Amino acid sequence: MPRRRRLKGTVSTDRTQVAIIGAGPAGLTLGRLLERAGIEAVILESRDREYCEARVRAGVLEQGTRDVLIEAGVGERLQREGILHGGIHLQLDAERTRIPMQELTGRAVTIYGQTELVKDLIAARVQSEAPLVFEAQDVGIEGLEADQPAVRYRHGDVEHELRADFIAGCDGFHGVSRESFPAGTQQLWQRDYPFAWLGILAHVPPSTDELIYARNARGFALHSMRSHELSRLYLQVDPSEDITDWSDARIWDELHQRLALPGWELEEGPLSEKSITPMRSFVAAPMRHRSLFLAGDAAHIVPPTGAKGLNLAIADVVRLAAALADHYAASGSDAALDAYSDGCLQRVWRAQHFSWWMTQMLHVDPGVDAYGDQLARSQLRYVCNSKAAATSLAENYVGMPFYGE
Repeated sequence: MPRRRRLKGTVSTDRTQVAIIGAGPAGLTLGRLLERAGIEAVILESRDREYCEARVRAGVLEQGTRDVLIEAGVGERLQREGILHGGIHLQLDAERTRIPMQELTGRAVTIYGQTELVKDLIAARVQSEAPLVFEAQDVGIEGLEADQPAVRYRHGDVEHELRADFIAGCDGFHGVSRESFPAGTQQLWQRDYPFAWLGILAHVPPSTDELIYARNARGFALHSMRSHELSRLYLQVDPSEDITDWSDARIWDELHQRLALPGWELEEGPLSEKSITPMRSFVAAPMRHRSLFLAGDAAHIVPPTGAKGLNLAIADVVRLAAALADHYAASGSDAALDAYSDGCLQRVWRAQHFSWWMTQMLHVDPGVDAYGDQLARSQLRYVCNSKAAATSLAENYVGMPFYGE
C-alpha cells in the first residue's frame, strides 16, 4: 500500500454501516440504492466535484442499467435526453450492415453519457443530503481483519476515521481498495492490447442514426454520440502515439478514410476533447475479502469495444446492494453476501470474452499475420450475414438480465 501522510492532532471519528470509496458511477449508484433501502452509507472521493462531473467516459447503457437508474429515482433526465438504439452498424471496408438488436432480442441500449449520469447521481445525493465527501485525501483501509474496519482519510486539515460494518471499493483500477487485499488472497488475470483508442468529442450532430463499428485496412474506427448535438468518435492507434501529433485535420482525415461509404458523408465540427487510451483486459478474484467488497474497475476492466465497462460496474453494485439489504433485514441472511464474488464473476467473464471477441474481430492487430487477418475479416462477414451469429452478438451487446430480474 502507498504510504499515507498523517497529521498531528485529534482525529475525527465517525461511524456508518457502509463506507463507499469512489464517486464514479459504481459508488454513486451503490450509494443511491442503499439510501433507498434505508441503509446508511458515506461516499468518499479523492477528486473534487467539478472533476467528477467533467470526466468523459462511456455512453452506452444496457437496458438493465437504464431500468435500475429509473427505478432508483435518478432517471428523469435519462428518459428525456437519452437516445434509444435498437441496433448497431458493422462495417467491413465499404460494406455496412445493420444488426437489429431489439428485433433479435427484445432489448435495446440507450446512449447517455457517463458524464451526465454522474451529474444526475451527484445532484440526487446532494439534494437528499446523504454524506458525500469530495477531496478526501490519503485514503487508507485499516483493521480489515477486525469485525469493524475503518477508512482513514484527510479532509482539509482534519484527519478522519470512518468505522463501518462494510467497505465498498469502487475506486477504480488505481485505487486503494484492491491494494488493501492481503498478499496472496487474490488471483489476477491481465491482457494488454497492442493498440489504443484515440477518442474525440466533436460539437457536431452525429452523422449516423446508430453506432458504426468499422474495420478498415488502416485500422478500427467507431462513430458514436453523446447527444443529438455531440458526436463521440474513436480511431485505433498505436499505444505509443503522442496526442500532440494528431491535429484536428489529421484526425478528421483518418476518420473519413476509415468510415468512408458511398452516398454517406461524415460531418465535421470543432473538438472539445481528445485523448489516447490504452486498451487492456483485467480481472481480480475474489472480489471480496471479509468486509471489503470490490465493484467496477477496482475488480475488472474490459476493452471498450463491447460497451461493457460501465454496465458491469452497475451490475456489481445492484448485486451488492441487494446482498447488504438482506444482511440488514430482520432475517439477517448473509447468503447473498457470501455469493457476491462468484455471482459477479460469472457475468464479468462473459463480458470479458465478448469484449475480447469484438476487439479481435474489429481491430487490425499488428502482431497477427495475413492468415489471422483474413480469419478476423471472415468472422465479421459471418456476423453480418448470419442471423444466428448476429443474435449472439446482440444478446451480449444488450446485456444479460440483471441480478433479481
